[in-house]
Amino acid sequence: METNRQKKIGALLQTDLVDILQGEVRKNSISNLIISVSKVNVTSDLSIAKVYLSVFPSEKGAELLAAIKTNTPLIKHDLAQRVKLQLRRVPNLIFYIDDSLDYIEKIDNALSGKENPIENPELLDRRKKS
Repeated sequence: METNRQKKIGALLQTDLVDILQGEVRKNSISNLIISVSKVNVTSDLSIAKVYLSVFPSEKGAELLAAIKTNTPLIKHDLAQRVKLQLRRVPNLIFYIDDSLDYIEKIDNALSGKENPIENPELLDRRKKS
């Protein structure tokens, strides 16, 4: 269960990270790439922020995630400059690709009968054994 404080800090980080990441995309004049921060979850001790990114087109996701991970210290520094009046310590950032939109599209396709898993069970992803 997320506390109100975690939610507020997550929202604060989310708006600033959107500015930082979109600014980087613009600065490096990368055209036809849309990046947004879909969600930020902050741990209860406020030390780690899990940042979920939506990327369009989604094929560029892995490449972009790798670039962001190598630049995480710079992104954290930029973020610290922006939130220094609100937060004493900036949480460590961990970036993930948010694939929920792809997942929703898959479900929509299945429901509309384009790729019906009931008629063709081979379409279903195999469950991973944990």
